[in-house]
Parts: sequence; C-alpha cells; structure tokens
Amino acid sequence: MPDANFRVRAVSESPTRVAVKARNFTMIVDEPPNLGGDDKGANPVEYVLAALAGCLNVVGHLVANEMGFQIDKLEIDVYGPLNPARLFGKSYEDRAGYKEITAEMKFDTDADEETLKKWVEAVEDRCPVTDNLGNSTPVRVVAKELT
Repeated sequence: MPDANFRVRAVSESPTRVAVKARNFTMIVDEPPNLGGDDKGANPVEYVLAALAGCLNVVGHLVANEMGFQIDKLEIDVYGPLNPARLFGKSYEDRAGYKEITAEMKFDTDADEETLKKWVEAVEDRCPVTDNLGNSTPVRVVAKELT
C-alpha cells in the first residue's frame, strides 16, 4: 500500500494563538490565560492527547470489527505530566514534552478478557499516533521568509 501524505497549514493570530487548517477544517490552537493566551482553543499539548484519543477510537473499533466483536460504548481518558520549565527557558533538566502518557480505554462489550487483551495489544501496535509518540520520528523545522 502506498504512503498516505497528510498536511496542515497554520497562520499565527497572536503570540499564543494559531489557526490551523487541516483539509476543510480549522482548528484554533491557543494557550489558557495562565500561560499567556486567550483560551480560544485547546493548547498544542492538549491536541497531542486529543490526537491519540481520536486514533485509539478509530483503531479500537477497526480491530474489534476484525476480531468479531462489537464495542457498544467507548470512553478514552488520555493524560500525562509535563513540566513547562523548558518551554519557558527556566530549566533544561526535564524534557520539553510529556514525561509519559497514559490512555485509559473504558468500554462496554461482551468480549472476554483474553480477547480484550489481544485487542489492546493490536490497537496499541497499529495506532499511528501511538507509534509517533512512542518512537522517535525525525522532525525538521525549517525557517523560510514569506514571499
């Protein structure tokens, strides 16, 4: 199967807020007031958690269908600690990102415990966002003048 390419484009609206276009959708990324923003949208690290929850939802249902069981209800709680000291240039002891991320998938299904164990393993293995967060992905930041 060939690679699928994805792209978003963003335009800064303020020092803390950016409007991001993904296909025909606009997402507002902003900081809460305690981090200098106007709270017009989730902040970047919250979108990371949201991306993981969204991906786990899609892959969770896909894998359940392949395994022959139905999920009647699924709730996903994603959280993790992050020290903002590096972001603000106060300390370089901790990394800038999450120290760890936990995703709790709570569901209503008739699948047995052994099936659910295999399901979770397959979902974690096949989720692209889990893969990106759990493994090193090369990232290049390039500066260019507007033309």
